[in-house]
Amino acid sequence: MQEAKRLRSLPPYLFARIEKKIEEKKAQGVDIISLGIGDPDRPTPEHIIDKLVEQAHNPENHRYPTSVGMLEYRRAVADWYKKRFNVDLDPAEEIVTLIGSKEGIGHISFCYVDPGDINLVPDPGYPVYGIGTLLAGGEPYYMPLKEENGFLPDLDAIPEEVADRAKIMFINYPNNPTGALADVDFFNKVVAFAKKHDIIVCHDAAYSEIAFDGYQPPSFLEAEGAKDVGIEFNSLSKPFNMTGWRIGWAAGNRKVIEALGRIKSNLDSGVFQAIQYAGIAGLTGPQDAVKEMQQVYKERRDAVINGLNSMGWQLEPPKATFYVWAPVPKGYTSSEFAELVLEKAGVIITPGIGYGENGEGYFRIALTVEKERIEEALQRMKDAIGKVEF
Repeated sequence: MQEAKRLRSLPPYLFARIEKKIEEKKAQGVDIISLGIGDPDRPTPEHIIDKLVEQAHNPENHRYPTSVGMLEYRRAVADWYKKRFNVDLDPAEEIVTLIGSKEGIGHISFCYVDPGDINLVPDPGYPVYGIGTLLAGGEPYYMPLKEENGFLPDLDAIPEEVADRAKIMFINYPNNPTGALADVDFFNKVVAFAKKHDIIVCHDAAYSEIAFDGYQPPSFLEAEGAKDVGIEFNSLSKPFNMTGWRIGWAAGNRKVIEALGRIKSNLDSGVFQAIQYAGIAGLTGPQDAVKEMQQVYKERRDAVINGLNSMGWQLEPPKATFYVWAPVPKGYTSSEFAELVLEKAGVIITPGIGYGENGEGYFRIALTVEKERIEEALQRMKDAIGKVEF
């Protein structure tokens, strides 16, 4: 039973050692507080659930949906883009429904990447960008995201021969795991770079609605000429606490959207229509729940920042995402520090190395735990390891 080369090419699961320690601690009866997984902990808003229940009783929704999604859902996405970003989209040809944005990000490389082709992948970054590239037979070229550059890729540092061979560039702002931001000026530079080298840009905007302190993240599609070169992925998971529902979209360049829809038509049967109706309810209905969650995450963010800074960190509060990205103290790798915090405090944090070579030296905390538990976790860390040095 020899596995395919594409599967053997995937990197080893870097969290296996920590997972083993978690199980050991639980077996010992330790109360583990997990700040590791970015999965919203609050329920989906009631009006969205009500719409699902209503439409689940409609027999018309019990049949196969279309692979590209209901036009009514795609219209709701287009209307949302117009209202939120003042971006015009043709719902029929510039939007495709996804089974969560992760599915589309994973499949897009199969549309354009042949064995030996290169994709430009951020490092640190969401692992699926590189994994999708590898599964399609491509080769990731990792763009370092450095703190001194605001965790933006240095486009000028990409060798010409690499850029000329590249098929896709993945970018993601607001950024997971760093919480970094990008403005339209940066997106304009990406568009110019992509046009010069004939690259498809895939912008992952999953955290566009998780922002604080008056900040409103822009869309990549706001950049001049963005639809000439690329698409944007987004999802209902983060703003509406719908991670388990699996519904999102890709929007932008119609040729790329058509290609993604074509591969989906051969690999999946689309999103259950009752869930698409629920998505419409989220996009077109009251946005109070989104604002409430922004306030919840802001309070949790402040609890993490205050707790870490009281131990010796000097962190500025991130203006978007529900993550805090922080350097590990002197004398530790990111995995060693994560293991120490788990061993001494019963708290799970994510080592930066899990997001790529350039994530080494950092760790990530997710704000998807109630504020009281976050405060308890930070107090445990303070009691266990005290003041830290850098």
